[in-house]
Amino acid sequence: MRAVIAVATAVLVVAGAARAQQAAPTLDFEFFRTRIQPIFMAKREGLARCYVCHSQGTPLVLQRIPEGRTAWNEEESRKNLEAIRRVVTPGNPQTSRLLMMPLAEDAGGRDFHPGGKHWTSQSDPEWRVLADWVRGATVK
Repeated sequence: MRAVIAVATAVLVVAGAARAQQAAPTLDFEFFRTRIQPIFMAKREGLARCYVCHSQGTPLVLQRIPEGRTAWNEEESRKNLEAIRRVVTPGNPQTSRLLMMPLAEDAGGRDFHPGGKHWTSQSDPEWRVLADWVRGATVK
């Protein structure tokens, strides 16, 4: 009887974990390309653009934009998405380093981000766009 209960419990645990993995949203490429990447290029008073630091010499590296262009092409955007996936927890903005490192500590962010704190609150429009994407937003 104990063996049957143990097997049944194991099956329920595995099934629950599989459902949890399946429930994680997909990070939409078009939303990333059209709504997220422009945030990396946005000017902020007193701070460098995300791109300035993250196109060189940081663990999270975005593709360099060739001279004469102002945006990434599709191939470069796909490489950027792959880099960003490492710092995002699909479905959970609060555990995604992409959102929490540049967020002010008193707003729930991490205590340190070498590039400064870009957002003072989780209500900041850029922060909300990023959070929506992490939660599974798509281009309509």
